[in-house]
Amino acid sequence: MVRGKTVIERIENTTSRQVTFSKRKSGLFKKARELGVLCDAQVAVVLFSNTGRLYDYSNCNSGMKSIIERYQHVKEGQQFMSASAEAKFWQAEGERLRQQLHNLQENHRQLLGQHLSGLGLEDMRGLESQLETSIHNIRLTKDQLMIDEIEELNKKESLVHQENTELYKKLNIIRRQNLDLQNKLNGQVEVNETITSSSSQYNIAARADPVCLQVSHPHHAERDEQPESPTLCL
Repeated sequence: MVRGKTVIERIENTTSRQVTFSKRKSGLFKKARELGVLCDAQVAVVLFSNTGRLYDYSNCNSGMKSIIERYQHVKEGQQFMSASAEAKFWQAEGERLRQQLHNLQENHRQLLGQHLSGLGLEDMRGLESQLETSIHNIRLTKDQLMIDEIEELNKKESLVHQENTELYKKLNIIRRQNLDLQNKLNGQVEVNETITSSSSQYNIAARADPVCLQVSHPHHAERDEQPESPTLCL
């Protein structure tokens, strides 16, 4: 029967956790003994349980203390050697960076046409080729920038043209509205003039035919003749 893979996680059950601790502690010490015997190595194992109890194993005849002292001595030496090695590494790195900076500065001067006395024919050809490549790349970049700017200007022109078209349409609408209002105003003026003309004609006609009033005198029986009555015209 094939055993399932054990999940490595904390065992919640206290009894099971204690049983597993005892079994694996024994197995760990057994592997340490085997490693010391097979490889002639000095092995020390220090283990604390979850209750704080100490378990240790050492195959050294002088005991655990000698192995711990040896460990501390070697660790301090490694730290000292590590600091020295790190210092040497950074010194070498600084020298490499200084040399790289010097080479870049020299190359920059040569690209500017300076310090060319130490260059041979092949070096001159390489420098010339490098300059031609740089100029070609610069021109390509410049052309691309100009193309991008032209496209942007074309887009702006299209937007401005569209805005002008919309404004022209709005202007035509306003002109038509003004024309309609002017026509309405002209129509009202003509109607008013017609009414005024008709009223004037009526007044003139009334003045052309005056009203005549005649005053009559009372009849006199004793007189045979009647005087002529005066006439008042309006």
